[in-house]
Amino acid sequence: MSTDSTADAARARHAPAEELLTLVHDKNEVVLIALLENPALDESHIHILLQRLDISATVVAAVAQQTKWLKNESLRLALAVHPHTPPRVANPIVRQLFVFDLVHVSLAPSAQAETRRIAEEMLISKIPQIPIGQKLTLARRGPSRVAGAIIQEGHVEATTAALSNPFLSESQILKVLAMSGTPARVVQAIAEHAKWSCHYNVRLALVRNRHTPLRAIMAFLPNLTAQDLKDISTLPGIPPNIKAYIQREVARRLGSKGKMPHR
Repeated sequence: MSTDSTADAARARHAPAEELLTLVHDKNEVVLIALLENPALDESHIHILLQRLDISATVVAAVAQQTKWLKNESLRLALAVHPHTPPRVANPIVRQLFVFDLVHVSLAPSAQAETRRIAEEMLISKIPQIPIGQKLTLARRGPSRVAGAIIQEGHVEATTAALSNPFLSESQILKVLAMSGTPARVVQAIAEHAKWSCHYNVRLALVRNRHTPLRAIMAFLPNLTAQDLKDISTLPGIPPNIKAYIQREVARRLGSKGKMPHR
């Protein structure tokens, strides 16, 4: 450490309160770490420091080492979403957060990918115990995996809210439809949803699902490719009337006057 840095660090440790707002913007890592030892430093200064995306992992870790800051919920959240917070620091912090702070972390682009994943898993694990009011909010605002888990649970109001979640992805819908335990009311809600029922892969999954209402299946079949129709006709459990319809439809498209052979 240079003589200048040593002097600057000493000044940071003992600077009066009126200088701290300037010092938290210092570019020198040594100064920032020394500043954390200043008894006049308070939560407002730490908030400002953690809003800086240019501070190093060393500085962020030094903040987290002072357990007095971890008692503050908003500071825990700021540490969890900072891009330079080491996973060994961020991940234990995430496990201490409340539900909607977990939502914030899971959707924060600045948070480490592993940290976001843990936040999502924490939310999913809490879904069965969350009161319905919070569950509805989570269904509307939560990340895709969480919305998918809420849909899978099958609560009617929460399912309706989750299906309109802007973060919900097609892959989560397909995952729900592929699960054998998905309630029939959920399958029906997806089949009747204005957005998801228009996705080709979702329609295909719905036609394959035993809980999809017959009227929906009949509406989807004309829009499927001949090859997909042929594949569906071979699935066990396809009702005879649907199978016969598919065979006629495929024969019509292929320009054949005969019927597809039964398999």
